[in-house]
Amino acid sequence: MNLEELQALASRIRAEIGKAVHGQDDAIDMLLICLFARGHCLLEGPPGTAKTLLAQSLASVMQLDFGRIQFTPDLMPGDVLGTNIFDFNTNQFRLTKGPVFADILLGDEINRAPPKTQAALLQVMNERVATIDGTDYPLGPCFTVVATQNPIEQQGTYPLPEAQLDRFLFKLLIEFPDEQAEFEILQRHAAQPLDFHARTAQIEAVVTMDEIMAGRDLVDGIRLDDTIIRYVLNIVRATRSDGEISHGASTRAADAICGAVRAAAALDGRDYAIPDDVQRLAPPALRHRLVLGPAAEIEGRTPDDVMTNILAQIEAPR
Repeated sequence: MNLEELQALASRIRAEIGKAVHGQDDAIDMLLICLFARGHCLLEGPPGTAKTLLAQSLASVMQLDFGRIQFTPDLMPGDVLGTNIFDFNTNQFRLTKGPVFADILLGDEINRAPPKTQAALLQVMNERVATIDGTDYPLGPCFTVVATQNPIEQQGTYPLPEAQLDRFLFKLLIEFPDEQAEFEILQRHAAQPLDFHARTAQIEAVVTMDEIMAGRDLVDGIRLDDTIIRYVLNIVRATRSDGEISHGASTRAADAICGAVRAAAALDGRDYAIPDDVQRLAPPALRHRLVLGPAAEIEGRTPDDVMTNILAQIEAPR
């Protein structure tokens, strides 16, 4: 696969997802970057903004297995990973696999799971391996988690620990679409059956696992110039000394940005990265990895506000 073929592949994916999801073009682009950068994505937004539909549409457009977990406060790790059940017919234990054994895993309202259950996802997201009763079970090479959370209603939720958040490449803020896009959504739905499955019924699976892996191999071949690496490092290190941040980004965060920049460059048809790639991807890659200080929180500042200041202060390479 070459850069032109990767761009054509991405265009096919956007077109098919666009049959179900309208007005979220930036989120779709970020999901594609996340997919080809081998990352996981956290979607945060109010109810009814197509977060779940976006993940389902991504799975529908690809010839991949789709799994879903509806997180609740009583969910146990075995409900996520699976468990060994004794089979009296064979007098042996038989593994009943959990929903993580899929290619695209939707973790709906992930912040409703207790910490013990959230911890079950740490290994599978980082190593793509599930350990059940001391035995390792590798997951598929395309294993990707797309999780959602609702920032409005906090009753019965558990804040995601920093270690869990750090496993997500991006945190995307899904906002309401603009008025025209919202009108077009209602127009579309008015011509469809009153059935949720009608939203994704028109999507065709136009991408194979081999094509995804070939695209990832192409991204692996993108090399970053030292000036881009230094620019990323300067941004990350600035988060550790900024007065509004009590806990800055880690080396893993810097490495995640570099990986995302390589994928973004390839999807844009370039075999090289530019500073604009870094400026575009730094906020979604860092907003969930920063812990703001008390003064910033009292003033109502957000991680994006702080990142805007940091990016404005650091000179971009030419």
